[in-house]
Amino acid sequence: MMNIVRLLTFLLRLSKEIPRSRLKIAFIAAAGIIGGVASTSMIALITEILTARGDRTTLLAGLFVTLCILVPILRYVSQVLLIDLAQRSLLAFRVRLARNILNAPLRHLEKVGSHRLLATLTTDIGVIVEAITMVPLLMMHVAVVVSCLVYLGWLSWVVLLEVAGFIVLGVVTYQIPVVRAIRHFERSRRVFDNLVGEVRSLTEGTKELKMHRLRRRAFLRQMEATADQFRRASRAGHVVFTAAASWGQALFFVVLGLLVLLLPRFQEVDSKTLIGYTVILFQMMVPLEVVMNALPNLGRALASARTVEELGFSLEAETRERESDAEPSGSWGRLELKGVTHRYRRENEDESFLLGPIDLSFAPGELIFLVGGNGSGKTTLAKLILGLYAPEGGEIRFAGKSIDDDNREEYRGHFSVVFSDFFVFETLLGLEAGALDDDAKKYLTRLHLQQKVQVKDGQLSTTELSQGQRKRLALLTAYLEDRPIYLFDEWAADQDPVFKEIFYLQLLPELRSRGKTVFVISHDDHYFHVADRVLKLDYGKIEADLTVEEFLDAHRPVGARG
Repeated sequence: MMNIVRLLTFLLRLSKEIPRSRLKIAFIAAAGIIGGVASTSMIALITEILTARGDRTTLLAGLFVTLCILVPILRYVSQVLLIDLAQRSLLAFRVRLARNILNAPLRHLEKVGSHRLLATLTTDIGVIVEAITMVPLLMMHVAVVVSCLVYLGWLSWVVLLEVAGFIVLGVVTYQIPVVRAIRHFERSRRVFDNLVGEVRSLTEGTKELKMHRLRRRAFLRQMEATADQFRRASRAGHVVFTAAASWGQALFFVVLGLLVLLLPRFQEVDSKTLIGYTVILFQMMVPLEVVMNALPNLGRALASARTVEELGFSLEAETRERESDAEPSGSWGRLELKGVTHRYRRENEDESFLLGPIDLSFAPGELIFLVGGNGSGKTTLAKLILGLYAPEGGEIRFAGKSIDDDNREEYRGHFSVVFSDFFVFETLLGLEAGALDDDAKKYLTRLHLQQKVQVKDGQLSTTELSQGQRKRLALLTAYLEDRPIYLFDEWAADQDPVFKEIFYLQLLPELRSRGKTVFVISHDDHYFHVADRVLKLDYGKIEADLTVEEFLDAHRPVGARG
């Protein structure tokens, strides 16, 4: 019963955005209870009809027919209402959770992990929906049990008190393994996050696994071990529930045996009461069995509900930025980083890595190359500049204003970016319709993709292209955004020599000539001469901030310097 109450409470919290949700939940609960009481009343009416005479039989028969009509109607209406409420509430929650994910700081999302987000948005929601739609039927059966006990008390409260001792024993001894079983389900849910991560590795790393037999075998062993760990935790939960249900059923028959065989020997019990108790106790077996069989699903649903709530609340707790609909300003003066620091833990290292303190200033129309070895902090610095990471120390100033949680969203709106781990949407989302198709076709031609991709109503005909071509599609989106500042993270790494030259010698100078500020993270040193300025990072520090002439002169062989 407590599991049902917890799920209804969870649904109530989810349904805040649904009109009249509390009224609907109250009606659903009342319908289930009334349906259960009506079912027990039908049994009592049958007993009375068998012993009644004359007009009373007609009246009882009429009541019986009325209940036969009422019970299925209540069950149907409550079930449909709950299905609708559950679906609407969980839709609202899924959207809210997606909004929280997008509003949460990137650093926090990286700690949570994409596999956990994916498991929560897919599997947990389905498990909860399935369990919640069972609630009306379960409430009806619980009401049957309660009303049966009331009827037994009406027959003989003395016998009921004697039976109640065994009932209390059964409830207590049943709850102990149920708590243990729910812990198993919660553990299996945690393991499931790891399993989803490995499934993702399987789908995204298929080519690499096909190319290496030993790696493939090791991966399969690892995945099998995780899947087996999930199976064992889930099986343990079901086994404990089954054992508890078997114990409850055995105790039930013990009660029947004591009632029929021993009780008449120690106290006087009339045959009507004895028969009534026997019939009603047998009647209680079916609803009890239904409730006990549903408890494993309710346990899994509670584990998923806790996971969903924990993730949702953690995202809400981390969300501090205020959304903004302000359009980016074309004139912004200067972008300044003053004493900016950011600390994080690098892969396979015990000590944290400190980027900064960084003091830099940028102006409109500059073309800046960010260079340095792997792990020097280039991408982290880029995320700080973009506003994806908030500085732990120092401040970022833009157009004379300090950037904080109140205006960081507006600040990010000044940047167009193509990340090294970019993603291409199949639709040009968030862009003004107008002449969008014509502009897109123009840029597709410049990017040499006009034979591969067509655009109609902002929809790309395909994204199934080579890595280099898909990166050009990402560049297409950045061009169409037409924002004041651009950042490209190793954009040319996947391009052929011809298009790499087009990017460095044509596209970048053209953006600069249009007054755009362009940041380029690159290792292509033979194109550094295109830049106005070169920033070199080393172990999180600015090693050099030079004009391109100064940088090239500093890196020429000693004998070749002027």
